[in-house]
Amino acid sequence: MLRMSAGKHYFIEQTDDRRYAIRGRGSARASEILDTQREAIDRANDLNPDDHADVERVRETKGGGRDKWRSRK
Repeated sequence: MLRMSAGKHYFIEQTDDRRYAIRGRGSARASEILDTQREAIDRANDLNPDDHADVERVRETKGGGRDKWRSRK
């Protein structure tokens, strides 16, 4: 499998059309857009297996809105 930018930290966020974008730190554009959050997490792990992606919370909760991030460890 192709590895991009080993050592880069990635973020996974939901797009307006409810797909999941993988974006590297400092990048304005997504590296890839996938159909499910699980696919995006797995792909981010492929891109940099030595790091963990930060994943946007995609559901509303009493403790925080969608602007909160969780670390995928």
